[in-house]
Amino acid sequence: MKLQVKNLSKKFRTNSSKKTEYVTAIENIDLTIMDGEFVCIVGPSGCGKSTLLNIIAGLDKPTEGEIILNGHQIDGTGPDRIIVFQENALFPWLKVIENVEFGLKIAGLQKDKRRQIAMGHLETMQLTKFADSYVYQLSGGMKQRVALSRALVMDPDILLMDEPFASLDSQTRDLLSVELQLIWSKTRKNIIFVTHNIMESVCLGDRIFVFTNRPGKIKREITVDHRRPRLSEDDELKPYYREILGELRSEISAARKHKFD
Repeated sequence: MKLQVKNLSKKFRTNSSKKTEYVTAIENIDLTIMDGEFVCIVGPSGCGKSTLLNIIAGLDKPTEGEIILNGHQIDGTGPDRIIVFQENALFPWLKVIENVEFGLKIAGLQKDKRRQIAMGHLETMQLTKFADSYVYQLSGGMKQRVALSRALVMDPDILLMDEPFASLDSQTRDLLSVELQLIWSKTRKNIIFVTHNIMESVCLGDRIFVFTNRPGKIKREITVDHRRPRLSEDDELKPYYREILGELRSEISAARKHKFD
């Protein structure tokens, strides 16, 4: 057992003109992730997927409940959990290699050692020849590869990914999905991947947690038992897609109704 989320809830305070009110983002979340698992979370917009990820990362605190990692309760951020966001958040004034080395430099690793580790990850991402390039010289997909390399060099216990491919075109997205599966197969890192894209979750996840409309709760857990790497055009994955879509239809309708009420 790698990670336990126990009875987790999060409320946010909202100030109206008359009184202080609270909005419940997630409620009574319980899940267990085993060592080496790749887990995806899908659900309608605003259901608390990113909120859960931020709490696991230590960027936010729950209103109730706790998170246990490697037998210890999480209290704040740590190098054992690294998050990759939709926006790559790279430093434009640094070269690619310097961006990838950044965390290692902060950790105090010697220059030769951190350069060796960083170049190894750039080679995995097929970015070696762009090591001395600046961020503005890269495509969107290449930037996300750099962001992923920067996360992986820190050798985290859990890699948290918050819709990292959402802004990319479908072809680049599919290519990065395959690359991520190959990296996971080599490293067996625990990955928790948040997405709106159902087929993306089917291609990536060992298990998929389907969230309800806000307040987000786990509506269904679906295990994907299929060979890797998985490709979005594989017809054998379509039954999983339809199963998840069926679970989400009523939740998406509820979310839309709530928006316009």
